[in-house]
Amino acid sequence: MSNRNFSKAKAREAGQGYVFMSPTLLVLLLFIIGPILYAIFLAFHKVQLLGAADFQYVGFDNFTKIMNDEKAKIALWNTFKYVIIVVPVQTILALVLAATLNAGIKGQKFFRIIYFLPTLTSSAVLTLIFMWMYNQNGLFNKFLSIFGLPGYNWIGDPSIALNAIMMMNIWSTAPFYMVIYLAALQDIPESLYEAAELDGANVFQKFLFITVPNLRPVTSFVVIMGLIGTFQLFDQSYIFSGGSGGPNNSTLTVVLLIYQYAFKSMGTMGYAAAIAFALAIVILIATLIQRKFSKEESLY
Repeated sequence: MSNRNFSKAKAREAGQGYVFMSPTLLVLLLFIIGPILYAIFLAFHKVQLLGAADFQYVGFDNFTKIMNDEKAKIALWNTFKYVIIVVPVQTILALVLAATLNAGIKGQKFFRIIYFLPTLTSSAVLTLIFMWMYNQNGLFNKFLSIFGLPGYNWIGDPSIALNAIMMMNIWSTAPFYMVIYLAALQDIPESLYEAAELDGANVFQKFLFITVPNLRPVTSFVVIMGLIGTFQLFDQSYIFSGGSGGPNNSTLTVVLLIYQYAFKSMGTMGYAAAIAFALAIVILIATLIQRKFSKEESLY
């Protein structure tokens, strides 16, 4: 075959490949790449989308405005508290549950199904169920009354409302990461545990010195996914507070604040896009820091 014919065949093959990929490329362009680029464009403009669309270039004014926005500071602090509590707790709980269910206890298949059920429930439905349980006469307060403990205003007390959302999310997300840990535990050679047992290691020592080190890559993945998910908390906070972030802004998160500025305030769509862009940078930095620490740990 001549070089010219070979080039034509190669070009035809490449063209066919792009034709087959075109639906996926079109979806990526319309629903992922396009919106990202448009959001970046909006972040540098003062935008009025309702009525006659108006775009006024303001440079970095939207980003500097964030530094002086008290609601943005409150939302960032609430999100930060949520992240530093939920991510470690759900990771540790998922690891412990996975190790327990992998230890060969009786009925482990039944417990695996039961523990995984919260993950199958819709987030909105789960939030409504917990709001019913958090009610003044709900399940939680009745349970506390059995032990003679006082009940709490779980939804209406600013000092407790965010903690209530934390508990709900830890309970609902830990089983998902538990399944990931369960799959990773199958790859740890049984000979390591047998050798440790011959050396006199007990259950806790085998867990700390064999299970945990061998699961570091999976733990890194779980933490990164947890960071991304917790920074994007929105639906539970929205449903709990009716979209206000209350009581007293105690459940106001960064994503909920973006929603408020984008769809509840006039002329602040560009500012909302700037906050969203800043949040994306924060998530990226947090992810890179976590990956750097995980790589340094793997060297030792």
